Amino acid sequence: MTTRWLTPEEQRAWRAYLAATHLLEDAIDRQLQQDAGMPHLFYSVLANLSDAPERRLRMTDLAETLKITRSRLTYAVTRLERDGLVRREDCRWDKRSSLAVLTDEGTAVLERTAPGHVETVRATLFDRLTPEQVGQLEEIFTGVVRGLQGDATEAGDDVPWRRRSSCAPPPPAEP
Repeated sequence: MTTRWLTPEEQRAWRAYLAATHLLEDAIDRQLQQDAGMPHLFYSVLANLSDAPERRLRMTDLAETLKITRSRLTYAVTRLERDGLVRREDCRWDKRSSLAVLTDEGTAVLERTAPGHVETVRATLFDRLTPEQVGQLEEIFTGVVRGLQGDATEAGDDVPWRRRSSCAPPPPAEP
């Protein structure tokens, strides 16, 4: 197989992407450490739980949403649990699963931290783009995500955050 090397334009775009993502992640992490004493991953756990029905998600579903391994999520949830921001519950319908639940204290931390987080995201990214560029950015990354999710679907359960159990209630019995 012949290596398809990047063109000079692709190489510049790739390096610009890497530099931007590293700098953005650093700026967001610094803001979240300063305002809430937590890294971006922990904030993302809280934010995803706040958007979930009843502020709870099955750990495996949360890992898949965040695109992280279950062990990395377990570490994050354990730390958040220790701080009283999240608690775990057993899944009634799947004894192999547990749920992460956002506590009232976690909600308060999220509400207190969100304005600074949004301002950092706006100042470091969106204030530097035109409305047309925002649309292009969304289109570009939506395409990348679709392609990568297709690759992950083809990989099946080889993707670290994927698991086939469900914590949805069983369907009602037929009368």
